[in-house]
Amino acid sequence: MLDCTYCVQIPHRLGQLAKVAGAIAEAEGLIGDVVTISIGRENSVRELTIEVRDDRQAAHVADAIEALDDIRVLWYQDRALMSHEGGVLKVDAVHPVRTVQEMRDVYTPGVARVCMAIVEHPELAGRYTMISSSVAICTNGSRVLGLGNIGPVASMPVMEGKAVFYRQFADISAVPILIDASDVDTFVETVTRIAPTFGGIHLEDISAPECFEIERRLIEDLPQPVMHDDVHGTAVVGVAAVIVACRHAGIELHSATVGQLGLGAAGFGIASLVVDAGAGRVLAFDPLEASHARARERGVEIRSMDDVLRESDVVVATTGRPGLIEPSMIRRGQVVLALTNPDPEIEPEEAEAAGAAFAADGRSVNNVLGYPGIFRGALQSGAAGINVEMKLAAARTIADLTKEDELVPNALDRSVHDAVALAVKEAAETSGIARPELANARL
Repeated sequence: MLDCTYCVQIPHRLGQLAKVAGAIAEAEGLIGDVVTISIGRENSVRELTIEVRDDRQAAHVADAIEALDDIRVLWYQDRALMSHEGGVLKVDAVHPVRTVQEMRDVYTPGVARVCMAIVEHPELAGRYTMISSSVAICTNGSRVLGLGNIGPVASMPVMEGKAVFYRQFADISAVPILIDASDVDTFVETVTRIAPTFGGIHLEDISAPECFEIERRLIEDLPQPVMHDDVHGTAVVGVAAVIVACRHAGIELHSATVGQLGLGAAGFGIASLVVDAGAGRVLAFDPLEASHARARERGVEIRSMDDVLRESDVVVATTGRPGLIEPSMIRRGQVVLALTNPDPEIEPEEAEAAGAAFAADGRSVNNVLGYPGIFRGALQSGAAGINVEMKLAAARTIADLTKEDELVPNALDRSVHDAVALAVKEAAETSGIARPELANARL
């Protein structure tokens, strides 16, 4: 699916906008935003955002609008391409340099005194530089969204988008780092060499199973927090959704059997954190046997897909296979979270019609709810890593902030990210992983 904006000139008379809306509906477009650009005596100009399946349907919608009398499509364009024109990030100074004295303070000769202060007391780097409020978003582009191995350069728009949310929701300067390396050794060495620049390392869109080895080695080698977001960020939001869904269905998580379909990066992360959250049993299915040993080490029972669906009170699916679950497979009273995007393993309406007590898809479960607050809390506490207690604190906070009729909170609500950061900070301090001397009080 894609969102296109159509700039349309419409006669300024009664019923004309309704005619346009009717033509869009007949062409199977779904209207979103409508913005009035201008209103004149004869004509008005409006920009209509319309959800369509693909480029062919986008053109079909434009033709349907143009076929109306006296109505013109001035232009239309894919909104995502419009939004990324020129990139979505820039580097900017905290304070502009306007005088010679300010130049002397920020650069030579004043900067030398700051350098020497850090030489004498290395912990001051967090106070006098951006290091303690910055994160590197590192990828090789080997597993990007549902697009597969598209390489590091093509993955840059995703990394920029991640960085935007770091700034907007956590006041963290995040820098995309594209690493042209498919092997584990080169990737790890590259990140290790650039790591002193950053307070945290965010791993993103790296194929499994390499992502697990990369994360493990970097956690062992580096003094700052390291987290693979596709595993742990997704797990935090996924477990929050499980907690909320159980509440909706009247299921007690500690006595429930949770089934996980798919043990890729996201599926393994969710299954592992559900174990840590205290679920009664956790079952999982994945056709790739290479994923089984890793899951068993975390207390997950490997079963057939039929067994998982038959025995589980809660089913979480992250298989990447739309339509995998037939309505006949649903057990009455189950919770079903089919999280593959854009098309789920089963549509929520189908699952509920088949007897599910509660069902949802991946449109609601977005890991942007997790990683900004998780890293902010880690940096605020000076944490040496991101442990299970911190992840569970984030998941439970997200669940507790969810409104009665929702699965998770609004990802654009800054107060949710602030609450996650505070919970993560407190969990780091309580669990003994915090380092007060490196804590960033400015965040």
